[in-house]
Amino acid sequence: METQQTNTTPYPNIPAVLESDSREFRDTGVPSTVAVAGHPIHPILVQFPIAFLVGATLSDVVFWFNRDSFWALASYWLILGGFVGGLAAALTGLLDFLRIERVRKRTAGWAHLILNVAALTLTLLNLVIRWNHPISAVIPWGIIISLIVATGLGLSGWYGGELVYRHKISVIGNGSPSEP
Repeated sequence: METQQTNTTPYPNIPAVLESDSREFRDTGVPSTVAVAGHPIHPILVQFPIAFLVGATLSDVVFWFNRDSFWALASYWLILGGFVGGLAAALTGLLDFLRIERVRKRTAGWAHLILNVAALTLTLLNLVIRWNHPISAVIPWGIIISLIVATGLGLSGWYGGELVYRHKISVIGNGSPSEP
């Protein structure tokens, strides 16, 4: 049986908001500029801030239902840890954004950057409003900000996945950093 080579992307019905280039499908990809032994650091560093900030949202909701101060204090510390870890993840992501031209040419790259900057900014705001009042600041603004941050991180993660899986950025390969 003979297979036919086509110049199409394996993703046939892609919404207009997502970019797809068949050359990227065949390209080997672009490695991260912030890596140890070829392994990108950014995906390692994002795990804890995401978990902490989504966890803070969940503990805010639990506090809303039972008013146990433990949950408000847990949120405070999760937000603090999420912010500190988020700064480290942001630094590595920003270095790749600035050093790999292909990232800056993609809508997904800009969306990922903007959503993460917004999430970190809102996380800092959430931390500041809780600084001296970690219990009384949860309702209503703390929980609202936490929900917005968690939603933004979900969207940002989607775009980060687009960069890796669709555009082959920050993978092991020897493709061009500017074009596939």
